[in-house]
Amino acid sequence: MIDKAEAYIWKTARVLEQRRFEVLFKDGDPAAVKAALEPYKTADGGYGYALEPDGRGPTSQPPHIWTALEALEDVGSTDPRVPDHLETITAPDGGVPVATPNMNDWPVAPWWAIGEEGSLLATALLFAPLSKHVAHPWLGRAETFLWNAVDAIDKTHPYEVEAAVTFLDAASDRPRAEAAAERLGDLVREQGLIGQQPEGYSEGEIHHPHDFAPHADSLARRWFSDAELDASLDHLESRQAEHGGWDITWSVWIPAIAIEWSGLMTIGALKTLRSYGRI
Repeated sequence: MIDKAEAYIWKTARVLEQRRFEVLFKDGDPAAVKAALEPYKTADGGYGYALEPDGRGPTSQPPHIWTALEALEDVGSTDPRVPDHLETITAPDGGVPVATPNMNDWPVAPWWAIGEEGSLLATALLFAPLSKHVAHPWLGRAETFLWNAVDAIDKTHPYEVEAAVTFLDAASDRPRAEAAAERLGDLVREQGLIGQQPEGYSEGEIHHPHDFAPHADSLARRWFSDAELDASLDHLESRQAEHGGWDITWSVWIPAIAIEWSGLMTIGALKTLRSYGRI
């Protein structure tokens, strides 16, 4: 499995994913991951240039930033410039939008929510990696926003829940996080978000237990029996394509994203399978 994936990474993936693969599964140099991120940096302290493939153009946007932070997390690091930049785009309630209005001038996937209001999804995916490495006033305001947002979740969807769990796995109040995660797990089952295609999603855009709990120590792991998790991981393994990588399940709105996302998806799948002892 991993040999096939490695061949695919070398044939197809961006330099950044090649460097991440080297660090994660070989004896690669962590400094090379940081160097590969340099072309994506923006002068205002963020990241752009389609680092997250669904947003094109040179402007810094939250999805590019959280993609950079995930890559840096692979090497036990972060970018200390980021919180200062986030201060400039944070809404009064302490949340960060998925995409800021200057994205209107550039090609962007139709599901990116452009605006100025705080988003649970964006704020959680930024908060979690930063909270492990830096102390900054932005984190306190973001955590307050996220607790309010998580407590308010009622009717939901898989991406929102997955972001919420990412926050809860990093939240400082562990008893509160465990209680909130238990409530979310009940909602996920009640609303049929596991193994079914939600209304409005692309054909095949189905979320499985490993999507909610991508690593074995996630609070969401408690939502699933061993049998459910094993079946989910079997499914993840089965989705490795003949070419050796993993493809996206959502719409390919421009040709470039199919390739660019596949490298990211392949790294993510391998990290999850390793977390559960499959590789």
